[in-house]
Amino acid sequence: MDQTPKARGELDRLGRSLRAQLIALITDLTMRVHLRRLSLDEPKVADPREPLRYHYSTIYQGDRPATVTAAETASRATSLLRTAGWDVTASQEDDDGILWTVIVAHRDGSDIRILTSEDTPAVSFRGQTAVQ
Repeated sequence: MDQTPKARGELDRLGRSLRAQLIALITDLTMRVHLRRLSLDEPKVADPREPLRYHYSTIYQGDRPATVTAAETASRATSLLRTAGWDVTASQEDDDGILWTVIVAHRDGSDIRILTSEDTPAVSFRGQTAVQ
């Protein structure tokens, strides 16, 4: 990775911050958590034009407890993220007949996206840092 030490340091800081926030969300919102699947090992090329720019990104999928609704999961995610200083919006998306509640959060150029639905116990988490 050909990058200035300052930019790499900032990227690594953002990656650590994103991972910590995702761990907090995943452990609070899902059951049977397997954090080894939450990988932010190496930054990925975000912009192939010179100079190359990088970001960290990850995806994790878990299941909400059977006693918790998708609406409760979305509400809790929104509350946790806002408390942590993220700007949060919620919307609904239909994907082949499955209605998903989508929570999108932004902070310091990083993004988190959480999807949950009453049609499935799955809760999907996507995270990406700002590009450096």
